[in-house]
Amino acid sequence: MSDFDPADVDALLAQELSGFDPHSRHGGSAPIGGLVTNWRELTADEAAERWNVLRAWVEWFTVRYNIPLSVVPTCWWKHGHLVEELSALHTAHVAAFDSSDAGFGPIGWHERLAIATPRLARAYGGGCNNGHKPAKPRTWTDVTDEQEWTAWASQGHAQ
Repeated sequence: MSDFDPADVDALLAQELSGFDPHSRHGGSAPIGGLVTNWRELTADEAAERWNVLRAWVEWFTVRYNIPLSVVPTCWWKHGHLVEELSALHTAHVAAFDSSDAGFGPIGWHERLAIATPRLARAYGGGCNNGHKPAKPRTWTDVTDEQEWTAWASQGHAQ
């Protein structure tokens, strides 16, 4: 004989659904895990906090996973592409290890790390082992013929 009481199940279900609004299609707006940083739009007020959080994580990450200097140099923060990759990994790491995760986040993060590792190596590309050497940034200054662009952009190209 089972101790199963349908009234107990009904009571639990009613308790779970007590705050449910069938007309609301919006989920919670609280972020899961970390806060995504759009470095391109980072304000001066946000900068110090975001940079310090990322720095602490990068220092932990490179030690914990024994990431070589040839992949993440000590001047990592001066390499924009590397900052973007590390920032994305950091955000994914925080979300993967969030207490709301059902348990698949950590393995998913490690799978993403395996995919991201070659990108990290390409993002830096070496060269700063004896001090930071700024990369020559790509520029769009005076490279686009504006008349040619306007002619191109004002036509349909669906062929």
